[in-house]
Amino acid sequence: MQVGLLTGPFRNEPLEDVIAFAGANGFDALEVSSGPGARHIDVTNLPDSRASEIKGLLEASGLVISSLAWYANMTDPNGREETSANFRLLIDAAEKLGVEVVCTLAGMPVPGKDKFQTIAEDAAEVFPPLVEYAASKGIKIALENWFATNIQGLAHFDKMFEVVPHENFGLNFDPSHLMWQGIDYCAAVDRFGKRIFHTHAKDTEVRDDKLAYLGNQERGWWRYVIPGFGRVKWGEYIAALRRNGYNGVLSIEHEDGAIGREEGFIKGKNYLRMFA
Repeated sequence: MQVGLLTGPFRNEPLEDVIAFAGANGFDALEVSSGPGARHIDVTNLPDSRASEIKGLLEASGLVISSLAWYANMTDPNGREETSANFRLLIDAAEKLGVEVVCTLAGMPVPGKDKFQTIAEDAAEVFPPLVEYAASKGIKIALENWFATNIQGLAHFDKMFEVVPHENFGLNFDPSHLMWQGIDYCAAVDRFGKRIFHTHAKDTEVRDDKLAYLGNQERGWWRYVIPGFGRVKWGEYIAALRRNGYNGVLSIEHEDGAIGREEGFIKGKNYLRMFA
């Protein structure tokens, strides 16, 4: 497996600096924050010369791009056509850079609808044309299972893949979103293994004292942390990924406010190397 990082925390710095940091510190891959106007890869302005320059920098640093990531609200009724058009540009950019996966969100529940209804009525309309466009270019679309989106629990996963069954439509699997909900993330890997195209390496710290005081319907008893600082059982989880045929990237998503940016990425990478 590869250990990589999501470039988002470096969003105010040039991609060249992120490549230099990742290469110098033993990472294998970058999940590059992209999209319209994005500093790292602006999908509205990626001439062939810039794509070639990026590929050369990556090769010189011993890195690859694991995915282009644009975490947009794909089911937002406002500006939906523009969002879909920009997502096609994301797919075009991936093709130009030789990247096989693009990551996004399943969208948020549409006002007045629950998650299941949004999947059945809105995701079913939005995603198939984009998935088919991606397939025509040999590219897979991976949805991060952020709990706030339409794929909070495994029943939502099932519904999403029922209405959009295409083989190149799957998950950017993140165990941290399932762990605090009490969902068995290893069982989820077993159930959806063929749909896992990319993974986020993020852990969850649970404060039992706060949980006992606040109850599980409130926030503030859990937080996202760097791998190894929380309760995800990484050995068991990575074993589940392996037995289901996943040998791709563990892309560290740094949302841990208690540890610095560079330190967090490096500590997370060093921890994951025990298993990957």
